[in-house]
Amino acid sequence: MKNTFITADNSLMLWAFIMIVVAAAIMAEQRVKWASKIPGSVIALIIAVLASNLNIIPTEAPVYDAVWGYILPLAIPLLLFKTNLHRIVKESGRLLILFLISSIATMIGAIISFHIFKAYIPELDKISGMMAASYTGGGVNFVAMAAKLETTQDMVASAIVADNFMMAGYFIILMALSGWTAARKFWGSPYIDSVENAPKLDKSQALAAAYWKPKDIALKDIALSLAWSIFIVALSFHLSSWLKELLGKPNNIYQELIFSLISDKYLLLTTVTFIIVSIFKETFSKLNGTQELGTYAIYMFFVVIGIPASIQTIISHAMLLFAFVFVIAIINLILTFTAGKIFKFSLEENILACNANIGGPTTAAAMAISRGWINLVGPIMVIGTVGYVIGNYVGTFVYFLVGQS
Repeated sequence: MKNTFITADNSLMLWAFIMIVVAAAIMAEQRVKWASKIPGSVIALIIAVLASNLNIIPTEAPVYDAVWGYILPLAIPLLLFKTNLHRIVKESGRLLILFLISSIATMIGAIISFHIFKAYIPELDKISGMMAASYTGGGVNFVAMAAKLETTQDMVASAIVADNFMMAGYFIILMALSGWTAARKFWGSPYIDSVENAPKLDKSQALAAAYWKPKDIALKDIALSLAWSIFIVALSFHLSSWLKELLGKPNNIYQELIFSLISDKYLLLTTVTFIIVSIFKETFSKLNGTQELGTYAIYMFFVVIGIPASIQTIISHAMLLFAFVFVIAIINLILTFTAGKIFKFSLEENILACNANIGGPTTAAAMAISRGWINLVGPIMVIGTVGYVIGNYVGTFVYFLVGQS
Protein backbone atom coordinates (compact mmCIF):
# COMPACT_ATOMS: atom_id res chain seq x y z
CA MET A 1 0.00 0.00 0.00
CA LYS A 2 1.30 3.48 -0.91
CA ASN A 3 2.27 6.02 1.73
CA THR A 4 -0.49 8.63 2.04
CA PHE A 5 -0.90 11.92 3.84
CA ILE A 6 -3.69 10.39 5.99
CA THR A 7 -2.86 6.82 6.97
CA ALA A 8 -5.32 3.92 6.96
CA ASP A 9 -5.26 3.59 10.77
CA ASN A 10 -6.11 7.26 11.33
CA SER A 11 -9.85 6.61 11.52
CA LEU A 12 -10.79 9.98 13.02
CA MET A 13 -9.17 11.92 10.18
CA LEU A 14 -10.72 9.64 7.55
CA TRP A 15 -14.20 10.13 9.05
CA ALA A 16 -13.48 13.88 9.03
CA PHE A 17 -12.44 13.68 5.36
CA ILE A 18 -15.61 11.80 4.33
CA MET A 19 -17.96 14.14 6.20
CA ILE A 20 -16.20 17.31 5.01
CA VAL A 21 -16.37 16.09 1.39
CA VAL A 22 -20.10 15.34 1.77
CA ALA A 23 -20.70 18.81 3.24
CA ALA A 24 -18.67 20.47 0.48
CA ALA A 25 -20.55 18.55 -2.25
CA ILE A 26 -23.95 19.47 -0.83
CA MET A 27 -22.99 23.13 -0.42
CA ALA A 28 -21.57 23.27 -3.95
CA GLU A 29 -24.68 21.63 -5.41
CA GLN A 30 -26.97 24.14 -3.71
CA ARG A 31 -24.95 27.37 -3.81
CA VAL A 32 -22.42 27.31 -6.66
CA LYS A 33 -23.95 28.06 -10.04
CA TRP A 34 -21.82 25.72 -12.20
CA ALA A 35 -21.96 22.91 -9.63
CA SER A 36 -25.77 23.03 -9.50
CA LYS A 37 -25.75 21.33 -12.93
CA ILE A 38 -23.95 18.28 -11.47
CA PRO A 39 -25.50 15.97 -8.81
CA GLY A 40 -23.84 16.45 -5.42
CA SER A 41 -23.14 12.73 -5.21
CA VAL A 42 -20.98 12.97 -8.35
CA ILE A 43 -19.12 15.99 -6.93
CA ALA A 44 -18.39 13.94 -3.79
CA LEU A 45 -17.18 11.00 -5.89
CA ILE A 46 -14.89 13.21 -8.02
CA ILE A 47 -13.28 14.79 -4.93
CA ALA A 48 -12.68 11.31 -3.45
CA VAL A 49 -11.14 10.02 -6.71
CA LEU A 50 -8.76 12.99 -6.85
CA ALA A 51 -7.81 12.67 -3.18
CA SER A 52 -6.90 8.97 -3.47
CA ASN A 53 -5.07 9.35 -6.78
CA LEU A 54 -3.02 12.21 -5.29
CA ASN A 55 -2.12 9.97 -2.31
CA ILE A 56 -3.88 12.19 0.21
CA ILE A 57 -5.94 9.27 1.55
CA PRO A 58 -5.44 5.47 1.38
CA THR A 59 -7.47 3.27 -0.97
CA GLU A 60 -8.30 0.79 1.82
CA ALA A 61 -9.18 1.43 5.46
CA PRO A 62 -11.49 0.06 8.20
CA VAL A 63 -13.51 3.29 8.00
CA TYR A 64 -14.57 2.48 4.43
CA ASP A 65 -15.67 -0.99 5.51
CA ALA A 66 -17.87 0.63 8.16
CA VAL A 67 -19.58 2.76 5.51
CA TRP A 68 -20.22 -0.34 3.36
CA GLY A 69 -21.33 -2.47 6.30
CA TYR A 70 -23.42 -0.01 8.33
CA ILE A 71 -24.03 3.39 6.70
CA LEU A 72 -25.23 2.03 3.34
CA PRO A 73 -27.76 -0.47 4.79
CA LEU A 74 -29.03 2.23 7.14
CA ALA A 75 -29.80 4.51 4.18
CA ILE A 76 -32.09 2.08 2.38
CA PRO A 77 -34.96 1.93 4.93
CA LEU A 78 -34.70 5.69 5.53
CA LEU A 79 -35.33 6.36 1.84
CA LEU A 80 -38.28 3.94 1.75
CA PHE A 81 -40.13 5.22 4.82
CA LYS A 82 -42.40 7.51 2.77
CA THR A 83 -43.63 4.77 0.41
CA ASN A 84 -47.42 4.41 0.70
CA LEU A 85 -48.86 1.70 -1.57
CA HIS A 86 -52.48 2.51 -0.69
CA ARG A 87 -52.01 6.15 -1.70
CA ILE A 88 -50.23 5.14 -4.91
CA VAL A 89 -53.06 2.86 -6.06
CA LYS A 90 -55.83 5.21 -4.91
CA GLU A 91 -54.47 8.44 -6.40
CA SER A 92 -52.43 7.35 -9.38
CA GLY A 93 -53.44 3.84 -10.45
CA ARG A 94 -53.56 4.65 -14.17
CA LEU A 95 -50.11 6.26 -14.26
CA LEU A 96 -48.75 3.38 -12.17
CA ILE A 97 -49.57 0.99 -15.04
CA LEU A 98 -47.46 3.05 -17.44
CA PHE A 99 -44.61 3.23 -14.92
CA LEU A 100 -44.59 -0.57 -14.56
CA ILE A 101 -44.63 -0.98 -18.35
CA SER A 102 -41.66 1.40 -18.49
CA SER A 103 -39.89 -0.73 -15.86
CA ILE A 104 -40.30 -3.78 -18.10
CA ALA A 105 -38.88 -1.70 -20.97
CA THR A 106 -35.84 -0.97 -18.78
CA MET A 107 -35.31 -4.70 -18.19
CA ILE A 108 -35.52 -5.41 -21.92
CA GLY A 109 -33.13 -2.53 -22.66
CA ALA A 110 -30.59 -3.78 -20.11
CA ILE A 111 -30.62 -7.31 -21.54
CA ILE A 112 -30.31 -6.14 -25.17
CA SER A 113 -27.54 -3.66 -24.31
CA PHE A 114 -25.66 -6.36 -22.38
CA HIS A 115 -25.56 -8.60 -25.45
CA ILE A 116 -24.32 -5.71 -27.62
CA PHE A 117 -21.45 -4.71 -25.30
CA LYS A 118 -20.60 -7.86 -23.29
CA ALA A 119 -17.44 -8.53 -25.30
CA TYR A 120 -16.05 -5.05 -24.61
CA ILE A 121 -16.87 -4.15 -20.98
CA PRO A 122 -15.68 -6.16 -17.95
CA GLU A 123 -18.17 -7.14 -15.22
CA LEU A 124 -21.04 -6.15 -17.49
CA ASP A 125 -23.36 -8.77 -16.00
CA LYS A 126 -23.06 -7.02 -12.62
CA ILE A 127 -23.31 -3.55 -14.14
CA SER A 128 -26.43 -4.64 -16.07
CA GLY A 129 -28.09 -5.64 -12.80
CA MET A 130 -27.01 -2.40 -11.15
CA MET A 131 -28.28 -0.20 -13.96
CA ALA A 132 -31.56 -2.10 -14.34
CA ALA A 133 -32.16 -1.56 -10.61
CA SER A 134 -31.14 2.10 -10.80
CA TYR A 135 -33.25 2.77 -13.91
CA THR A 136 -36.28 1.28 -12.19
CA GLY A 137 -35.80 3.00 -8.83
CA GLY A 138 -32.86 5.29 -8.27
CA GLY A 139 -29.49 5.80 -6.62
CA VAL A 140 -30.45 3.79 -3.53
CA ASN A 141 -31.04 0.74 -5.74
CA PHE A 142 -27.77 1.33 -7.61
CA VAL A 143 -25.69 1.31 -4.44
CA ALA A 144 -27.60 -1.64 -2.95
CA MET A 145 -26.92 -3.74 -6.06
CA ALA A 146 -23.28 -2.59 -6.18
CA ALA A 147 -22.86 -3.82 -2.61
CA LYS A 148 -24.81 -7.03 -3.22
CA LEU A 149 -22.88 -7.99 -6.39
CA GLU A 150 -19.51 -6.79 -5.04
CA THR A 151 -18.66 -4.94 -8.25
CA THR A 152 -15.13 -3.49 -8.28
CA GLN A 153 -15.03 0.16 -7.32
CA ASP A 154 -13.25 1.17 -10.53
CA MET A 155 -16.20 -0.10 -12.57
CA VAL A 156 -18.78 1.35 -10.17
CA ALA A 157 -17.15 4.78 -10.40
CA SER A 158 -16.93 4.50 -14.21
CA ALA A 159 -20.62 3.55 -14.37
CA ILE A 160 -21.57 6.55 -12.23
CA VAL A 161 -19.66 8.97 -14.46
CA ALA A 162 -21.14 7.45 -17.65
CA ASP A 163 -24.63 7.43 -16.15
CA ASN A 164 -24.55 11.13 -15.30
CA PHE A 165 -23.37 12.12 -18.77
CA MET A 166 -26.14 9.98 -20.25
CA MET A 167 -28.75 11.49 -17.91
CA ALA A 168 -27.96 14.99 -19.14
CA GLY A 169 -28.51 13.94 -22.74
CA TYR A 170 -31.62 11.92 -21.94
CA PHE A 171 -33.33 14.78 -20.12
CA ILE A 172 -32.61 17.08 -23.06
CA ILE A 173 -34.32 14.55 -25.35
CA LEU A 174 -37.37 14.38 -23.05
CA MET A 175 -37.60 18.16 -22.83
CA ALA A 176 -37.31 18.43 -26.61
CA LEU A 177 -40.12 15.90 -27.05
CA SER A 178 -42.40 17.98 -24.83
CA GLY A 179 -42.05 20.89 -27.25
CA TRP A 180 -42.18 18.94 -30.51
CA THR A 181 -45.42 19.75 -32.34
CA ALA A 182 -45.59 16.37 -34.14
CA ALA A 183 -45.21 14.46 -30.85
CA ARG A 184 -47.91 16.59 -29.23
CA LYS A 185 -50.32 15.81 -32.04
CA PHE A 186 -49.48 12.09 -32.12
CA TRP A 187 -49.77 11.36 -28.38
CA GLY A 188 -51.90 14.32 -27.30
CA SER A 189 -50.72 16.95 -24.82
CA PRO A 190 -53.60 18.09 -22.57
CA TYR A 191 -51.33 19.35 -19.78
CA ILE A 192 -49.16 21.42 -22.12
CA ASP A 193 -52.31 22.80 -23.77
CA SER A 194 -53.64 23.74 -20.34
CA VAL A 195 -50.43 25.61 -19.45
CA GLU A 196 -50.43 27.48 -22.77
CA ASN A 197 -54.07 28.48 -22.39
CA ALA A 198 -53.77 29.54 -18.75
CA PRO A 199 -53.10 33.14 -17.63
CA LYS A 200 -49.40 33.98 -17.71
CA LEU A 201 -48.66 33.40 -14.05
CA ASP A 202 -45.44 31.87 -12.77
CA LYS A 203 -47.23 28.89 -11.27
CA SER A 204 -44.32 26.49 -11.67
CA GLN A 205 -42.00 28.72 -9.67
CA ALA A 206 -44.55 29.01 -6.84
CA LEU A 207 -45.06 25.27 -6.83
CA ALA A 208 -41.33 24.59 -6.84
CA ALA A 209 -40.78 26.96 -3.93
CA ALA A 210 -43.57 25.28 -1.97
CA TYR A 211 -42.38 21.78 -2.76
CA TRP A 212 -38.70 22.27 -1.92
CA LYS A 213 -39.17 24.45 1.16
CA PRO A 214 -37.26 23.41 4.33
CA LYS A 215 -39.03 20.94 6.62
CA ASP A 216 -39.38 21.08 10.39
CA ILE A 217 -37.37 18.22 11.86
CA ALA A 218 -37.69 17.52 15.58
CA LEU A 219 -35.18 15.61 17.71
CA LYS A 220 -37.70 12.77 18.06
CA ASP A 221 -37.91 12.51 14.23
CA ILE A 222 -34.17 11.87 14.03
CA ALA A 223 -34.26 9.45 16.97
CA LEU A 224 -37.22 7.43 15.66
CA SER A 225 -35.94 7.40 12.05
CA LEU A 226 -32.54 6.03 13.01
CA ALA A 227 -33.98 3.59 15.57
CA TRP A 228 -36.48 2.14 13.09
CA SER A 229 -33.84 1.97 10.37
CA ILE A 230 -31.20 0.13 12.39
CA PHE A 231 -33.86 -2.25 13.77
CA ILE A 232 -35.03 -3.11 10.24
CA VAL A 233 -31.43 -3.61 9.05
CA ALA A 234 -30.64 -5.94 11.97
CA LEU A 235 -33.88 -7.89 11.52
CA SER A 236 -33.44 -8.25 7.75
CA PHE A 237 -29.79 -9.31 7.85
CA HIS A 238 -30.41 -11.88 10.61
CA LEU A 239 -33.41 -13.20 8.69
CA SER A 240 -31.22 -13.51 5.59
CA SER A 241 -28.61 -15.58 7.46
CA TRP A 242 -31.30 -17.85 8.90
CA LEU A 243 -32.96 -18.40 5.51
CA LYS A 244 -29.65 -19.22 3.81
CA GLU A 245 -28.96 -21.91 6.40
CA LEU A 246 -32.52 -23.23 6.12
CA LEU A 247 -32.57 -23.38 2.30
CA GLY A 248 -29.07 -24.78 1.80
CA LYS A 249 -27.35 -24.88 -1.59
CA PRO A 250 -29.47 -24.75 -4.78
CA ASN A 251 -29.51 -27.79 -7.09
CA ASN A 252 -30.13 -25.90 -10.34
CA ILE A 253 -30.24 -22.38 -11.79
CA TYR A 254 -33.98 -22.02 -11.13
CA GLN A 255 -33.53 -22.83 -7.45
CA GLU A 256 -30.60 -20.42 -7.41
CA LEU A 257 -32.83 -17.57 -8.60
CA ILE A 258 -35.62 -18.43 -6.14
CA PHE A 259 -33.23 -18.84 -3.21
CA SER A 260 -31.55 -15.54 -4.10
CA LEU A 261 -34.87 -13.70 -4.18
CA ILE A 262 -35.93 -15.23 -0.86
CA SER A 263 -32.72 -14.95 1.15
CA ASP A 264 -30.72 -12.02 -0.25
CA LYS A 265 -30.16 -9.52 2.57
CA TYR A 266 -30.68 -6.40 0.45
CA LEU A 267 -33.88 -7.72 -1.10
CA LEU A 268 -35.11 -8.70 2.37
CA LEU A 269 -34.16 -5.24 3.64
CA THR A 270 -36.40 -3.69 0.97
CA THR A 271 -39.24 -6.15 1.60
CA VAL A 272 -39.18 -5.95 5.40
CA THR A 273 -39.07 -2.14 5.25
CA PHE A 274 -42.05 -2.05 2.91
CA ILE A 275 -44.08 -4.45 5.10
CA ILE A 276 -43.35 -2.53 8.31
CA VAL A 277 -44.06 0.84 6.66
CA SER A 278 -47.38 -0.53 5.32
CA ILE A 279 -48.40 -1.80 8.77
CA PHE A 280 -47.37 1.38 10.62
CA LYS A 281 -48.07 3.87 7.83
CA GLU A 282 -49.41 6.56 10.18
CA THR A 283 -46.22 6.43 12.24
CA PHE A 284 -43.92 6.79 9.25
CA SER A 285 -46.04 9.40 7.49
CA LYS A 286 -45.43 11.75 10.45
CA LEU A 287 -41.63 11.29 10.48
CA ASN A 288 -39.74 14.23 9.00
CA GLY A 289 -36.13 14.10 7.87
CA THR A 290 -35.98 10.49 6.69
CA GLN A 291 -35.17 11.49 3.10
CA GLU A 292 -32.51 13.94 4.28
CA LEU A 293 -30.84 11.39 6.59
CA GLY A 294 -30.96 8.67 3.94
CA THR A 295 -29.57 10.96 1.26
CA TYR A 296 -26.73 12.06 3.54
CA ALA A 297 -25.80 8.41 4.10
CA ILE A 298 -25.85 7.77 0.34
CA TYR A 299 -23.51 10.73 -0.20
CA MET A 300 -21.06 9.15 2.27
CA PHE A 301 -21.24 5.94 0.26
CA PHE A 302 -20.44 7.80 -2.97
CA VAL A 303 -17.30 9.21 -1.34
CA VAL A 304 -16.17 5.71 -0.39
CA ILE A 305 -17.01 4.38 -3.87
CA GLY A 306 -14.71 6.97 -5.42
CA ILE A 307 -11.71 6.40 -3.15
CA PRO A 308 -10.28 3.18 -4.70
CA ALA A 309 -11.06 4.24 -8.27
CA SER A 310 -8.27 4.83 -10.76
CA ILE A 311 -8.65 7.91 -12.98
CA GLN A 312 -7.07 6.01 -15.88
CA THR A 313 -9.57 3.14 -15.50
CA ILE A 314 -12.54 5.54 -15.33
CA ILE A 315 -11.44 7.29 -18.53
CA SER A 316 -10.85 4.01 -20.37
CA HIS A 317 -14.25 2.51 -19.48
CA ALA A 318 -16.55 5.53 -19.19
CA MET A 319 -17.19 6.04 -22.92
CA LEU A 320 -18.19 2.42 -23.56
CA LEU A 321 -20.36 2.47 -20.45
CA PHE A 322 -21.96 5.69 -21.69
CA ALA A 323 -22.95 3.88 -24.90
CA PHE A 324 -24.20 0.92 -22.84
CA VAL A 325 -26.50 2.98 -20.60
CA PHE A 326 -27.62 5.19 -23.50
CA VAL A 327 -28.90 2.11 -25.36
CA ILE A 328 -30.87 1.09 -22.25
CA ALA A 329 -32.41 4.58 -21.98
CA ILE A 330 -33.35 4.80 -25.68
CA ILE A 331 -34.97 1.34 -25.64
CA ASN A 332 -36.86 2.39 -22.52
CA LEU A 333 -38.09 5.51 -24.30
CA ILE A 334 -39.14 3.72 -27.51
CA LEU A 335 -41.01 0.88 -25.75
CA THR A 336 -42.65 3.19 -23.20
CA PHE A 337 -43.90 5.61 -25.84
CA THR A 338 -45.13 2.72 -28.01
CA ALA A 339 -47.11 1.26 -25.09
CA GLY A 340 -48.29 4.77 -24.22
CA LYS A 341 -49.75 5.20 -27.69
CA ILE A 342 -51.46 1.79 -27.60
CA PHE A 343 -53.03 2.46 -24.18
CA LYS A 344 -53.76 6.13 -24.95
CA PHE A 345 -51.46 7.84 -22.46
CA SER A 346 -50.66 11.50 -23.12
CA LEU A 347 -47.26 12.82 -24.19
CA GLU A 348 -46.69 14.29 -20.72
CA GLU A 349 -47.48 10.97 -18.98
CA ASN A 350 -45.07 9.11 -21.27
CA ILE A 351 -42.31 11.65 -20.67
CA LEU A 352 -42.70 11.53 -16.89
CA ALA A 353 -42.91 7.72 -16.78
CA CYS A 354 -39.59 7.53 -18.65
CA ASN A 355 -38.10 10.20 -16.41
CA ALA A 356 -39.27 8.48 -13.21
CA ASN A 357 -37.74 5.18 -14.36
CA ILE A 358 -34.40 6.43 -15.64
CA GLY A 359 -33.93 9.45 -13.37
CA GLY A 360 -36.09 8.66 -10.33
CA PRO A 361 -39.14 10.34 -8.78
CA THR A 362 -37.40 13.58 -7.79
CA THR A 363 -36.17 14.36 -11.32
CA ALA A 364 -39.61 13.49 -12.72
CA ALA A 365 -41.30 15.80 -10.22
CA ALA A 366 -38.75 18.53 -10.99
CA MET A 367 -39.51 18.25 -14.71
CA ALA A 368 -43.27 18.40 -14.07
CA ILE A 369 -42.74 21.47 -11.90
CA SER A 370 -40.52 23.21 -14.45
CA ARG A 371 -43.04 22.62 -17.25
CA GLY A 372 -46.04 23.68 -15.17
CA TRP A 373 -47.78 20.27 -15.27
CA ILE A 374 -49.15 20.89 -11.79
CA ASN A 375 -51.63 18.00 -11.67
CA LEU A 376 -48.90 15.45 -12.46
CA VAL A 377 -46.33 16.49 -9.86
CA GLY A 378 -47.85 14.61 -6.91
CA PRO A 379 -48.80 11.43 -8.82
CA ILE A 380 -45.41 10.97 -10.52
CA MET A 381 -43.53 11.64 -7.27
CA VAL A 382 -45.64 9.05 -5.46
CA ILE A 383 -45.48 6.49 -8.26
CA GLY A 384 -41.74 6.93 -8.68
CA THR A 385 -41.20 5.62 -5.16
CA VAL A 386 -42.55 2.23 -6.32
CA GLY A 387 -39.29 1.95 -8.24
CA TYR A 388 -37.36 2.04 -4.96
CA VAL A 389 -39.34 -1.00 -3.78
CA ILE A 390 -39.11 -3.12 -6.95
CA GLY A 391 -35.74 -1.89 -8.27
CA ASN A 392 -33.56 -4.41 -6.45
CA TYR A 393 -35.79 -7.27 -7.58
CA VAL A 394 -35.59 -6.08 -11.19
CA GLY A 395 -31.80 -5.74 -10.95
CA THR A 396 -31.41 -9.21 -9.42
CA PHE A 397 -33.59 -10.75 -12.13
CA VAL A 398 -31.64 -9.04 -14.94
CA TYR A 399 -28.30 -10.06 -13.39
CA PHE A 400 -29.51 -13.65 -13.18
CA LEU A 401 -30.69 -13.68 -16.82
CA VAL A 402 -27.56 -12.12 -18.34
CA GLY A 403 -25.34 -14.23 -16.10
CA GLN A 404 -26.69 -17.34 -17.79
CA SER A 405 -25.78 -15.99 -21.26
